[in-house]
Amino acid sequence: MIPEKLIEVLKQDGVVAIATLGQDGPHMVNTWNSYIRITDDERILIPVGYMNRTEANIAFNNQVLITLGSSKVAGNMGSGTGFLIKGTATILPDGDDFVATKAKFSWARAVMSVSASSITQTL
Repeated sequence: MIPEKLIEVLKQDGVVAIATLGQDGPHMVNTWNSYIRITDDERILIPVGYMNRTEANIAFNNQVLITLGSSKVAGNMGSGTGFLIKGTATILPDGDDFVATKAKFSWARAVMSVSASSITQTL
């Protein structure tokens, strides 16, 4: 289940880091909180522009780590909170999720669909 506090964070400005592991080792890219959508079945959708190495890494190993946060959402120890999401990712260059993403982000060439295996509040 997606925590309500994570939904609050996604409504705020903030940077998202996505880590993947490929044949050449670990790789990290960034995107923005406001780009992420949560589907009714609780998948995390992230528009893909360039992210070429990320896509190659996901084809090699579909496990991803995602961190995100906001200083504006109350956390466990005061102002600001963050989350660590562990999950499996798929890059979708077509289909309903891609069409909906492309309608909002004209630059998207695909959408990353992440099924979370765990979501941990870190702050």
